[in-house]
Amino acid sequence: MTESITKNRQSPGTLRAMIERAYGSRQVPVGDDFAEEITHGWFNVAYRIRLRDGRQAVLKIAPPAGIEVLTREVGMMRNELAAMALVRDRTGVPVPEIDHADLSRELVDADYFFMEFVDADNFGIAAAEGRLPADVVAAGGRELGALNRELNSITGPHFGPLQGPGSATWREAFTLMIEDVLDDGRRAGVDIGWDHDHIRRVLAENAKSLDEVREPRFVELDLWTKNSMIRDGRIVAILDHERAVWGDPLMEAGFTGLDLPVFGDPTDFMTGYGLGELSPAQRERRRLYSLYLAVIMIVETKYRGHQDMTTYDFGRAQLDLLMSGYGHDPVRR
Repeated sequence: MTESITKNRQSPGTLRAMIERAYGSRQVPVGDDFAEEITHGWFNVAYRIRLRDGRQAVLKIAPPAGIEVLTREVGMMRNELAAMALVRDRTGVPVPEIDHADLSRELVDADYFFMEFVDADNFGIAAAEGRLPADVVAAGGRELGALNRELNSITGPHFGPLQGPGSATWREAFTLMIEDVLDDGRRAGVDIGWDHDHIRRVLAENAKSLDEVREPRFVELDLWTKNSMIRDGRIVAILDHERAVWGDPLMEAGFTGLDLPVFGDPTDFMTGYGLGELSPAQRERRRLYSLYLAVIMIVETKYRGHQDMTTYDFGRAQLDLLMSGYGHDPVRR
């Protein structure tokens, strides 16, 4: 089970009250075995719910009101709802239908929503467990790339958070994103292994490449294989849209392996996306996005309450690798 203090688990009685509000009293299940936690996520708690008539749904609940989260995670469930509405309205990318969203915080101390249960395999998990043939995995990677490109076809009114406040330029928006996570780390006393001004210098030295991005595009940020569902060799749903922003499509997770090989070969994804060799400016931007991801991986372990240092150590190693690529000695401070 992926453990985190942000997981807002609820009692069967509270879950029944939430079901009644969403689906009516006739769908409230009998007994206490109607909810199964979906355990592979890191942030929200999610349940697979069986309604009284046998139909299934998925319930996602945001973190408890008193738990501190990263700056970029404040109000993130509302961001996900907005993102899913954009995807449904402006693309053909498959996303689950939202059955009911409750932002009142009357039944629990957080936002929550029920959505359609997708009867399919988690693509990333099935691939990792060897349950999919190699050709299906490759084809799935290409399909994810094509779907991601379609998501990126959505244009926005500004750079930065979907619902604002926004920035006029991508350089400004991305700089704010970096500053937010550095400040989150400072506030929580997280040692990222490098002086924050060192990270800022790397950004300043490469920030000109960000100015090439002139049109805000919908960027999922979190479209890994584990956030997709596959059935009969086809991707049938994209999940977890909560981190979406208006920005540069090169920031998408599928490109991360270009800079950090541990994330896997992105060739199939890029083939499906229709993107070949990157220009020097694109490579500069892509490395900055991986730098941002590495800092997040380090800092968020504190906000998740992790006792195991594995994820922290992994993030530190990736940040060192990136800083070495910029010509900086990993002997810190």
